[in-house]
Amino acid sequence: MADIRLIEIKEDILSDNKNLADEIRAMLQRHHVFLLNLMASPGGGKTSLIVQTIRELKDVFRIGVIEGDIDSVVDAEIVSREGVPAVQLKTGGFCHLDASMIDMALKEMELSNLDLIMIENIGNLVCPAEFDTGAMKNVMILSVPEGDDKPLKYPLMFSICDVLLVNKIDYLSVADFDMNVLKERVFNLNPKIKIFEVSCKTGEGIHAWVRWLSDEMNACVKNILINNEPL
Repeated sequence: MADIRLIEIKEDILSDNKNLADEIRAMLQRHHVFLLNLMASPGGGKTSLIVQTIRELKDVFRIGVIEGDIDSVVDAEIVSREGVPAVQLKTGGFCHLDASMIDMALKEMELSNLDLIMIENIGNLVCPAEFDTGAMKNVMILSVPEGDDKPLKYPLMFSICDVLLVNKIDYLSVADFDMNVLKERVFNLNPKIKIFEVSCKTGEGIHAWVRWLSDEMNACVKNILINNEPL
């Protein structure tokens, strides 16, 4: 019987992706640019959350956006109307963004004119959780209409994120959604995660989310300065 050679393709792909993601993080830190990766299901409210965040922070930070979609430029057009630069990545079928895609997008942006770049990842709770984009923080949105059982169905996504934004809380009064049950399930997977309850429709909770993001950005810059990393 002939010898069989096993090649772990996924393992190699993820390893190469992680190495490039680390290079992206180091490069952005040298430029004092904070990269945020935002993930959610389709319709979870990613674009709306980005727009709300831009409106809260555009007088304080210089913001850019990387939009990921299998097709179309709809979300990039919405974001650009807020007066911020946007790069649209059309994946042509890929269900996630990875470090190589983000690297291409960053080459189209003037990093010296930016403080914050937000990535709107592909609408998917599976594949995006597996690929490091080079972001400093990973954030996911779960909308109330999706239900409180999603941590049971997509544990990896909840495990790798630094923040969970529970969006569309204006639906709580008419939804079969138990916030306490959700939080228990999420904290069992990820005890360190921060959870913010928000409504992009009413604006409720947005200030708390934006305050957290601002604090993280300032802490990142302070850490770079302490370590005397050159620009």
